Amino acid sequence: MKKKIVSILVAAAMVSVVGRSSSGGTATNNTNAGGAKSDAASSAKKPTIGVAIYKFDDTFMTGVRNAISAAAEGKATTDIVDSQNSQPTQNDKVDLFITKKVDALAINPVDRTAAGVMIDKAKKANIPIVFLNREPLADDMKKWDKVYYVGAKAEQSGTMEGELVADYFKKHPEADKNKDGVLQYVMLKGEPGHQDAELRTKFAIKAVEDAGIKVEKLAEDTAMWDRVKGQEKMAAFLASHGDKIEAVFANNDDMALGAIEALKAKGYFKDGKYVPVVGVDATAPAVKALEEGTLLGTVLNDAKNQGKATLNLAAVLASGGTPSKENIGFDITDGKYVWIPYKKITKDNAKDAQ
Repeated sequence: MKKKIVSILVAAAMVSVVGRSSSGGTATNNTNAGGAKSDAASSAKKPTIGVAIYKFDDTFMTGVRNAISAAAEGKATTDIVDSQNSQPTQNDKVDLFITKKVDALAINPVDRTAAGVMIDKAKKANIPIVFLNREPLADDMKKWDKVYYVGAKAEQSGTMEGELVADYFKKHPEADKNKDGVLQYVMLKGEPGHQDAELRTKFAIKAVEDAGIKVEKLAEDTAMWDRVKGQEKMAAFLASHGDKIEAVFANNDDMALGAIEALKAKGYFKDGKYVPVVGVDATAPAVKALEEGTLLGTVLNDAKNQGKATLNLAAVLASGGTPSKENIGFDITDGKYVWIPYKKITKDNAKDAQ
C-alpha cells in the first residue's frame, strides 16, 4: 500500500515538473510570438509613401529627393520614382501608386495644371496627396481637404535676386558701363508658364526698380532650368549685345552657371572684366562659383527643409492624423500650405547654404 502511495506521489511530482516545463516553454514561445508580432506590427505601422519627382537630373530636386529619403528613416517607407519630365509618364506612376494602395502620395508635378486630375484620382482612392515645389492652381488645392502643398514663395526669391544686383550696382559705379544711369540686363527664364519662372522674373526686376534704378531689358529667353541651355542662350545674348550687358538674371543656379561658362568663353572673370550674375537655389556647384567669384549671389531654396516638411506631412496624413506644427515641425498656412523661406547667399555667408 505504501509503495502504491509513493508511486502515485512520484508520478504526480513528475507530471507537475513536466507541466511546469511545458508551461514555461509555451510561455517562452508565446513571448517570442508576441515579440515577432510586435515587430511585425511595428513594421506594419510604417506607412508607404509614393513619391514622384518631375525629373531626377534636376540639381535642386535631387537635393529635395535626398532630403525626403533622409527624413523617412525610421518613419516611413518611400518609393521614389522619376517622371522623366513627362506628364503622361507621371500620370502612369501615380496610377501605379494608387493600384499598390500606398498610404500617401508626394508629387512634384511636371505640369502644375495637371494636378487636378491627380487629386481626383487620389480622392477617389482616399489617398492623401502632398504636392511639392510646383504649386497647383488654387482651385485644384480646394478640391479636397487631404491636399497640401510644400514650397517657397517665388516672388520672395525674385525680390532677393533683384536686391543682390541693386546693391552691387549702387556700390560699384563702374558696373554702369555706358554711364547712362540705366541697368542693361538679360534674363534667363525657367519653364514657360511655371509660376516660379514668371514670378522670379517679375519680382527681380521690380526690386531693382524699387531700389531707384532704371532698367532696360536687352534680351530674355527660356533655358528650361537647364545648365547647357543656359550656356547656349547666354552665348546668343553675347553675340547680339556683347559688352552692353551689365547684369545677368537667371531663374535658377543651373542656368546661371551655364551663363557663366559662356561669359568665361568671352574673357570674363579675369583681367578685371566682370558682369554680375545671380541665380536661385544655392546648390553646391553655385556655392563653389560664389567662392570662385564668378557668381555674384544666389538665393537659398531650402531643399533639406522642403524634403523634410514633405515627408513629415505625408507621414502624418498616411497614418490618418491631422497635420499641425506640433506633428510636422513646420507652420501650416491656410490649412494647406507649408512655406519654406528663402535666404540671400553671397560669398560672405556661403557657409549658410551648406
